[in-house]
Amino acid sequence: MGVDLGDMLSRHRFDPMELSGRWVAVDAFNTLYQFLSIIRQQDGCPLMDSSGRVTSHLSGILYRITGIIVAGAKVAFVLDGEPPEFKAETLKVRAEVRSSAEAKWQESEGEERFKYAQASSRLNEEIIEDALRLLDCMGLPIVQAPSEGEAQAACMASRGDVDLVSSQDYDSLLFGAPRVVRNLALTGRRKLPRKKVYVDVNPEVIVLQEVLERLGIDRVQLVEIGIMCGTDYNPGLPRVGPKTALKLIKEHGDLESVLSARGESLENFEEIRDLFLHPPTTDDYSLRMRTPRSDEIVSFLCDERDFSEERVRKVATRLEEAYRVGQSTLDRWL
Repeated sequence: MGVDLGDMLSRHRFDPMELSGRWVAVDAFNTLYQFLSIIRQQDGCPLMDSSGRVTSHLSGILYRITGIIVAGAKVAFVLDGEPPEFKAETLKVRAEVRSSAEAKWQESEGEERFKYAQASSRLNEEIIEDALRLLDCMGLPIVQAPSEGEAQAACMASRGDVDLVSSQDYDSLLFGAPRVVRNLALTGRRKLPRKKVYVDVNPEVIVLQEVLERLGIDRVQLVEIGIMCGTDYNPGLPRVGPKTALKLIKEHGDLESVLSARGESLENFEEIRDLFLHPPTTDDYSLRMRTPRSDEIVSFLCDERDFSEERVRKVATRLEEAYRVGQSTLDRWL
């Protein structure tokens, strides 16, 4: 879920044409969760093959990520490693929430049923292994983070190895990602919960330096605002949202002074702040798009997971063509 700073962040409409020739580091688990959540049947059930194996994430990877590549992007997926120790309670709570949502899904009807079905989405070993297998067949590099995937992606962007970090969460900004793009693989029309209203969901980009300048703070203070609001690692201060947290930081300068003035405490806040500012990352990765193996894509998705061969071959052909165009452009540049 991550920290909720959406109301205080300026963002710009992102034209997919801007992807041409750019590297995008995708927060893998965040994106897989999104695919599992939104790619569902009308009754809330995920897409499945004839053996009952979930395929929503495979559909998302094949069709939506191919669309990004066809737009000219070079895509790397970044996997989470070991979570920090103080994230254990959050993970436990999330598991309980998903179990509760799954039970309510079976009991409810209509829109409520679909809402609970989405909230019950969870990753398991088979889903992750299938996703990695398909990504490998598509020729996309996979980067294993030592800890948080968003931190690794942000580090890669800060080094200039990638141009954008793609994630639905705002944590990437706290980890220092210069440019974060949201909704990149999730565009389309969405129905607002409990309303008969549909909205267009379009890609948007958030520029970290622009946010800091507009708010009149530095990155450390942005991290401290996040900690006051609550992150994956702490619950935050009671009744403190982004606007109040910003006001407190501007009045007192830093989190220590805020807590002292209010007579409050936040467990492990120094360690959490240090994690955002100096997270475990690695430079042991290679960013190179490889030739898609179309026959393996078709064999896996059609023979083993019951996808339409006509549709899969068509997308695989588009992927091959996009790769050839990219290589031709690179060869001319060299």
